[in-house]
Amino acid sequence: MDHTSVTPTTRLLITVAVMTATLIQVLDTTIVNVALPHMEGSLSATPDQISWVLTSYLVASAILMPLTGYFTDTLGQKKYLLISIAGFVLASALCGAAANITQIVLFRLLQGVFGAALVPLSQSILTSVYPPEDRGKAMAIWGVGVMVGPILGPTLGGYLTDIASWRWNFYINVPIGILCLLLSMRVIPDSPIKERKMDWIGLTLISVAIGGAQYFLDRGNHDDWFHSTNIAFAAFLSVMSFLGFLLHSLGKDTKKTVFDLSIFKDRNFTIASSLLSLFGLGLFGGMVIIPLMLEGLFDYPVLTTGLIMAPRGISGLISMIIVGKLIKYVDPRWLILFGTILSGVGMYYGTYYNTDISWGWVVGPILLQGFGLGMVFVPISTVAFSTLPVHSRAEAAGLFSLLRTLGSSVGISIVATVYARMSQTAWNQLGGHINPFNPAVNHYLQPLHLASDSKMGEMVLTKVLIMQSQMVSFVDVFMFITASFVIMIPLIFLIKKTNYKQAQTAPPVMTD
Repeated sequence: MDHTSVTPTTRLLITVAVMTATLIQVLDTTIVNVALPHMEGSLSATPDQISWVLTSYLVASAILMPLTGYFTDTLGQKKYLLISIAGFVLASALCGAAANITQIVLFRLLQGVFGAALVPLSQSILTSVYPPEDRGKAMAIWGVGVMVGPILGPTLGGYLTDIASWRWNFYINVPIGILCLLLSMRVIPDSPIKERKMDWIGLTLISVAIGGAQYFLDRGNHDDWFHSTNIAFAAFLSVMSFLGFLLHSLGKDTKKTVFDLSIFKDRNFTIASSLLSLFGLGLFGGMVIIPLMLEGLFDYPVLTTGLIMAPRGISGLISMIIVGKLIKYVDPRWLILFGTILSGVGMYYGTYYNTDISWGWVVGPILLQGFGLGMVFVPISTVAFSTLPVHSRAEAAGLFSLLRTLGSSVGISIVATVYARMSQTAWNQLGGHINPFNPAVNHYLQPLHLASDSKMGEMVLTKVLIMQSQMVSFVDVFMFITASFVIMIPLIFLIKKTNYKQAQTAPPVMTD
């Protein structure tokens, strides 16, 4: 089925079905974050063990994402989507019913396995059922779920945990997933089945490479990076497996490899994927560091933090809708550039924060960040597929989502590391000036009628030192994320300009 045989009503139902599937998948990457302390006590797990609830899901989904093209070819997109939704719903129910840490980690692995294809499949299906002139709008719709879902996840997770229990972070997927499954059975179009063999050696190598990289990124900062034997071994194993995969796959028939590496010969896809990876640092890095500042430094409740973060998603949604219309008339490169500058300015504003700011100082830049991020996401997604051959787009969607996931993991890991290291550095630098011989110290304590060598005086100075060192580290992180947006700018001009009128006459995605 191509876009010419899809009625507007059917197209709307298809959009609702695939975006619902996308939303429940991306929500589950962040919805349990705020519930981890509750899960830790309920499942009698240690902090180190409970972190695997996040890691296992990310590792499984990262490994399976590149295989989207293979399973789409061998099963057809409709059957593969139905299997993925049904498996995800079942795994969600099992996660909610888990009785111990072993069960929850195993069921989260299953969630990652079945959920891996939902995002790339939704992207591929939307581009196939929308006419070429409306694919910018389709990517805007897809981007709403992918971008807004992780932002709303912590807020929804905190609310469900407060009013019910952490188990409802998983149970909520069941009724929504069942409705999505029933709707998908009726409206999702199928794609031709192609004969394709599995390259088991290549699959093993790329699975070890992705799994090792994901473990390295997720656990690196917690285990002090290369000072840990496990982290060093994971990094070595990941690099060697990836090199082995390249040597094994290059030069082979693309029908006999795990995925077609020739996709990366397309300049627009490669540049857009690189931009998306850097974009992950700004999107997810900001999503991690701002709540950490609001809750850890300013003592805002979880729900309040979620409400302050919500405008980021709302402004991103508005900009995606606007860009979905503008992309027909404006060169996508200029939209990406403008969005990157807006995002960078919004993040740079954070370098002026101090411990006396109110919530209003945070909301304004968050609105600017969200608007810029939404403006970047749609044209990047559109450009990535604009010059690809029709038969490569389903496979490319899996790789595109994989790179988005890995870029997000890299962003979160880098931001966590910069924050931890800069906080310690600031502690040492500022702490060196706090001593009984510094007149400023005694002048600060004098209105409190305290001495620097008294126990209460030491407690006050320690609290101030902690707050100020954290504030300095937050400012450093905001500057670092701003720099990542600056690095994106030269890459934008490497994108090949596409002829939009030519794109309008291009064949649909799944009709080769």
